[in-house]
Amino acid sequence: MNQSPSGRVIYNPGNVTYEQFSLDLSFPVHRPRKTVIHTAHVFCIVDHKLKALEAQFKELDFTKDNLTQKFEHHTKTLASQAAQDELWTAVLALKFTSMELNILYSYVVEVLICLHTHVLEKLPDLVRGLPTLSSVLRRKVKNKRIRDVWESVLEECGLQEGDITALCTFFIAHGSKSEHYSANVRQMYIRDVPFMITNMVKNQALRDGLLRAIQVIEKGKAVRAPEEQKSSLKELIPSVKN
Repeated sequence: MNQSPSGRVIYNPGNVTYEQFSLDLSFPVHRPRKTVIHTAHVFCIVDHKLKALEAQFKELDFTKDNLTQKFEHHTKTLASQAAQDELWTAVLALKFTSMELNILYSYVVEVLICLHTHVLEKLPDLVRGLPTLSSVLRRKVKNKRIRDVWESVLEECGLQEGDITALCTFFIAHGSKSEHYSANVRQMYIRDVPFMITNMVKNQALRDGLLRAIQVIEKGKAVRAPEEQKSSLKELIPSVKN
């Protein structure tokens, strides 16, 4: 306890002097510098994490697109295999007589020979390298020039890849036991072959291929209705990239 000059009693524990007391009151005002730096650091961390998440999402999107493409390709491949299996089943299950099979075989062979001949006419320098139609079909996969000529020949004849697949399947299945009939002989046995095909062949790809083969041989070109869509079998066959 101290007494002021005016006589008042002042409570002053520890006997702190006036100068000391004034010094204690003159401490600088505290500024939150560390808090500002800490907040900026937090924002920086959050920004890095957001960028990392964005990169991860982009990678996931890329992976998803890759998987989607593979799945679609796999689906098309499976659908194509199913269609080909169905085609083979239909070819092997045909109920024609030997004479009727010979007539159909004759049309098929003549169409395949016709296609091969047209390709060689457009590629005279490759005659020795394309001795058969199978060599054309095999080499067109990697040779753009042969592929372009092949597609041009098909268009000229009014045919599509699905038709050729059906005709080749028929040829492989029945070629070894069939006999070629000339046009005159064919007319002697059956006058309306398209009617026979329409009634007896249930598989659409095979039926369309056989009917168009007859049109190519008898009329020079297969005729398609304007509203007719492309063969579903062709759409199921995956395209071959260069």
